[in-house]
Amino acid sequence: MAVAELAYRGDMPYTLGLTGAPGAGKSTLTDGLITAVRGGWPAAVGSEGSGASEAEAEAVPQVAVLAVDPTSPFSGGAILGDRVRMSQHALDPTVFIRSMATRGHLGGLSLAVPDAVRLLGAAGIGVVIVETVGVGQMEVEIASAADTTAVVVTPGWGDSMQANKAGLLEVADVFVINKADRPGVREARRDLEQMLDLARPGAWRPEIIDTTATAAEGVSELWMAVARHRAHLLGSGQLTVRRADRLALELRRVLLARTEVHIDELVAGEEFSSSVKALVAGELDPYQAADRLLGN
Repeated sequence: MAVAELAYRGDMPYTLGLTGAPGAGKSTLTDGLITAVRGGWPAAVGSEGSGASEAEAEAVPQVAVLAVDPTSPFSGGAILGDRVRMSQHALDPTVFIRSMATRGHLGGLSLAVPDAVRLLGAAGIGVVIVETVGVGQMEVEIASAADTTAVVVTPGWGDSMQANKAGLLEVADVFVINKADRPGVREARRDLEQMLDLARPGAWRPEIIDTTATAAEGVSELWMAVARHRAHLLGSGQLTVRRADRLALELRRVLLARTEVHIDELVAGEEFSSSVKALVAGELDPYQAADRLLGN
């Protein structure tokens, strides 16, 4: 398998995840970020004690974008439309853009994303931007696949109660208020700040960046915020910890997938059919039936 051959032959690329509700402007924002990333990692981005020296000016020769698109639950097809908004980079040999369908997988990601990131790293690509499906609060899986997660919201996206909901907003390392040329930016920032004030203090407080992606405003500031978070992770040693946690979670998913294969084999057998008949007759409950099928 190509992934097994190449996975650890290159450096792991720095992965930036962009997530948010549909219509937040993630694809247009990604398009602007490509240009910013190609300018390299900014110099002296961190505050005192944040590890800024680890993130001095550093070139990014190549950048990749994995744009995940939703899959129809009926036809299994997908309109890979995110690339349309990145057409200005289509002929740039230093930019690789790939659309990936979810194939019905919940959580905003395709199951193939982690393998794709590793392969891109083996090819020498230093930064990978993963833009997830816009599915709202379900879309928290990106936090387990990215080094820095940016959550994109828009003015009028919700109130302070919405801001304090668990789930999507808890995964953010950086908040982006996109479409900042619209009314309501001040209120959106206030609600996010209040949410952060109520959260348990940590070593890193997520920054809030205003952008207007259609006019390329605030995109450079967003890239600077990502660089500051990277410097913090490098300086604190958390980047290594995050990546180890990511591999542990991936191993768990592989184990679950292998277990599902075994379950599918059980379901196709006669013993499963007999267990269903016993359930219908009231002779077993589902837990007893499962134990019997698994040999417990």
